[in-house]
Amino acid sequence: MCGFVGIWHKAGKKLPLEINQLSATFAHRGPDDAAAAAFGHALLGFRRLTIIDLSERGRQPMENEDGSITMVFNGEIYNYKLLRAELLQKGHIFKSDTDSETILHLYEEEGEECVKRLRGMFAFCLYDKKKNQFFGARDRFGIKPLFYTETAELFALASEAKAFTRLPGFTARVNKGALPHYLTFQYVPEPETMFADVYKIPPAHTFTWRENVLKLKRYWRAEFKPSAALSWGDVLEGTRSVMRQSVKLHTQADVPWGAFLSGGIDSTVIVALLRELGPVSTFSVGYEDKGYSELTEAEESARFLETDHHQYLIPPGEFWEHLPRLVWHFDEPVADPAAIALYFVARMAKQKITVTLSGEGADEVFGGYGIYREPMSLQPLSRLPKPLLQAAHRLMPSFLPGKNYLRRAKTPLEERYFGNALIFSEEEKIKLLKNKHFPPPTVITAPLFKEAAAYDDVQKMQYIDIHTWMTGDILVKADKMTMANSLELRVPYLDHHVFEFAATIPTKYKISGRLTKIALRQAFADIVPPAAANRPKRGFPVPTRVWLRGPLGTEVAALLADPALDEFFERTQIQKLIADHRENRADNSRKIWTLVIFALWRQQFIVR
Repeated sequence: MCGFVGIWHKAGKKLPLEINQLSATFAHRGPDDAAAAAFGHALLGFRRLTIIDLSERGRQPMENEDGSITMVFNGEIYNYKLLRAELLQKGHIFKSDTDSETILHLYEEEGEECVKRLRGMFAFCLYDKKKNQFFGARDRFGIKPLFYTETAELFALASEAKAFTRLPGFTARVNKGALPHYLTFQYVPEPETMFADVYKIPPAHTFTWRENVLKLKRYWRAEFKPSAALSWGDVLEGTRSVMRQSVKLHTQADVPWGAFLSGGIDSTVIVALLRELGPVSTFSVGYEDKGYSELTEAEESARFLETDHHQYLIPPGEFWEHLPRLVWHFDEPVADPAAIALYFVARMAKQKITVTLSGEGADEVFGGYGIYREPMSLQPLSRLPKPLLQAAHRLMPSFLPGKNYLRRAKTPLEERYFGNALIFSEEEKIKLLKNKHFPPPTVITAPLFKEAAAYDDVQKMQYIDIHTWMTGDILVKADKMTMANSLELRVPYLDHHVFEFAATIPTKYKISGRLTKIALRQAFADIVPPAAANRPKRGFPVPTRVWLRGPLGTEVAALLADPALDEFFERTQIQKLIADHRENRADNSRKIWTLVIFALWRQQFIVR
């Protein structure tokens, strides 16, 4: 795992090599080496974290045999040995044993179609001298990041958006159009970012920069194709097969590896499969506050699986002390409190290993979120006439617990589901934001629902989460918090072969009235602790609700009293959110946290 920049002068002027200073902003992504290659009007810069072929031969930027193509690459290609053997047979000459070099020769052989052959996580950029163009791609799910921007004179790509703060002609400004969506989702949905004029190359897309025009092209889609022909036995056997293969491929490295371990089924399955291959080091973190830690459950799983287990309790003071730096690592505001725990477990793991496997993606692929049970629970009401549902909802007193149940039953999925985070409602945003005119979150989700029109409601929810929550939150925090510690994180559930099999599993084998991820749980019930196989999903709870009512709340109130925030928010509404929370009139912890992360991000990056 590494980081890179690509810069192009639109008027064809020679770029000074010093412009590679942009990559210094993410030296943590590649502490082992730094280099650049200049081609007059174009430049590629690189920071290396050595994982496969630790020698000098693996340095980047990397050239093909005749020097006509130069590449920078971030990620891992898990089928590189097969591709390499095929390319050697065709006469290609390799200078290293890296997975990176495979992309160079595959591009020579197959051109822009080469990306369809890659199995892994990746973002890369090639400079093709003969075509005088940049060409590159981002992996199917967006595991690896890639940002771009333009100034009057330059086009630039970077693994982290903060690099652009050193780009000549670039001024860091708040993307005010993205702020309402951030308040809904707790992140900015792709392709936009919170930086004005900075965008993300979308997952599963190639890009070409030629003659000062950027062209994006989709090369893969996440498609659900449930097969009625699959028996329960087929589902279990297929799940075992694809997961075993994926986990084994994800252990390819010339450095020590291990795994994160919680009390849940996702990470426990990965660790159990790793134990079939040999000894494993595992890592967990938690909090002292009662009810906000899975350390006991993780320790039980570690004992059952006989791992070399390490754990750490995060004190509230250390959490707050590190927060500004972690927001800097994030590049843009991502208000998921669980991200901080990920930073601490990565910091601990880095003392022992360089590569970790983790369970991100299991919920989206195998149907793991509790909300996915809702379509089944609402099914009895779906047969009732809509006017009857609406009348019942209108007449039912608001204090009765079934009121919300009826409200959701009468509301189409497309109007009630915006992914796994819904922080501020539209009414709350109107009160809070200075700008009262903004588009609803359906502008983000409606095109996705249209693409998923043929799916059942659970598959639609999975599709929405894969394209919003997973790419905007789950994978961002996974990449940024591990890379902050120069640790490579790999996600076996997001091998596209795993997804393509899981997408054939009918919903009835994924979700029941009580449990989610049924196929995954049952497929590995014989090799994981029984408690882990049957434990409902908890997520990674963080005691922000408790902390914000204690001493931390005073510091938060001071941070949010910054007059600079008056440009964006109504001060009285911020004060009310804090007061209502501290006086126990409401649990506003997620809302306050979303504002805290934005305030810290603005302090770090926005020049006034």
